[in-house]
Amino acid sequence: MRTWAERFPELFAPDHWAWGEVDVQYSTERPPDELISNVHVIGRTGDGIVVCSNDLGWRFLPGGTREPDETIEELVHRELLEEAGARLTSPLTWLGAHRAQHGRPAPYRPHLPHPVSYWATVVADVVVDRQPTNPDDGEQVVEVLVLPPDQAAEYLDAKADGGAMGSQVRLAQAMGLV
Repeated sequence: MRTWAERFPELFAPDHWAWGEVDVQYSTERPPDELISNVHVIGRTGDGIVVCSNDLGWRFLPGGTREPDETIEELVHRELLEEAGARLTSPLTWLGAHRAQHGRPAPYRPHLPHPVSYWATVVADVVVDRQPTNPDDGEQVVEVLVLPPDQAAEYLDAKADGGAMGSQVRLAQAMGLV
């Protein structure tokens, strides 16, 4: 039986995200919660997976950066509302995380772990029932789609800018989570 890393080498290979000056490597192991700085959600609906795009043309799974003293579940609730106009309807299921070794001398925000943090991905059931709230200090989401998993992965791959989100959807499929 092949490992997940053998089945998805592009996801598990070391990478460098130049836009954030960060070296990353994906794993399915769960780190301590206090080291998780960001979370993205593979949001399952009855019709597929929730994906978003912003005014800069980026395509992504809803999610974002943790606020001070915010739990992982609170972060997921907030980011689903802000980026997808969605609400959580099930417990979170762990998928994996990019271990991020930051090259910048200070964290992006003072409360975030540094120089190592984790950018997690979880799977959960959601309902999209409103417009994204698009706070002024966040991404300006211009499109929220619900696509079948294969199409969601292709959509995310078409404008890949780090994070291998299409590959994460494929991993979730292979694990039977979507």
